[in-house]
Amino acid sequence: MALMRIGRKVKDLGITGPFTRWYDKNTREKRIGEMQEYANEVKKHLTDNAQVLEVAPGPGYFSIELAKMGNYNITGMDISADFVEICKTNARQENVSVNFIQGNVSKMPFEDNTFNFTFCSAAFKNFKEPVTALREMYRVLKDNGIVLIVDMNHDVSKETLNETAAKSSKPGFERWFMKMTFKGLCNAAYSRNELENIIKQTSFNKNEIKEGGIGFYIYLYK
Repeated sequence: MALMRIGRKVKDLGITGPFTRWYDKNTREKRIGEMQEYANEVKKHLTDNAQVLEVAPGPGYFSIELAKMGNYNITGMDISADFVEICKTNARQENVSVNFIQGNVSKMPFEDNTFNFTFCSAAFKNFKEPVTALREMYRVLKDNGIVLIVDMNHDVSKETLNETAAKSSKPGFERWFMKMTFKGLCNAAYSRNELENIIKQTSFNKNEIKEGGIGFYIYLYK
C-alpha cells in the first residue's frame, strides 16, 4: 500500500477491469452498513431537492442508500468507466435514480455553484493533485455548501488498528489480513497535519477534522 503514495504522484488512482466486479461482489455485504451510516450523516445537512455530488463512488453504495432516504438530486462521478457501469446496474436493481457519470476530480465536468453537498469516501488519498481536487470541489459547491471527506488516518495508533480489525473480522487469518489491509491503507493516507496544509491552499473558509476509528471525518464549509 505504500506504493499508493508513489503511484498517485503519477496519476489519479482508479480501479478498472475485472477487479471492479470482484470488488462489488465481495465488499457489498460488509460496506452497505457503513454506507448507510454515512448517508444518515449526510442527510442531516440536506433539504428537499438538494443537489448532492459523490466523488469516486466505486460501486455506488453511498449514493444509492442516500437516494432511498429522501428526495435528492444525486450525481456520482468516478474516474473508472467500469465502476460507472456497475453503479448504473446497482441503481437499477435498487430502483433508485442516481446520475452516474465518468469524470476526474481534478477537472470536474460541472458548472460553478452546482451542488449543495459533496461527499467522498476512502478515495481522497488516491488523488494525484489533492489541492486541485479540493479547489474543484469548492468551485462546484454552492454558497453555504458543505464537503464531507471520509478517509484513513496516516497516524492511527496500533491499538486502534487492532480494535478495528477485531470488530470487523473473525479471529485467526481473517483478522490478521484485515489488520494488514487497514495498516496499508492508513500508511497511504494523510496525517492531520498534511490535511491541514492541503486545506490551507484552498478557499474553504472553515473546516473541521474529526477523528473516528482509523480515519477522519473532514468537513469543509464554503
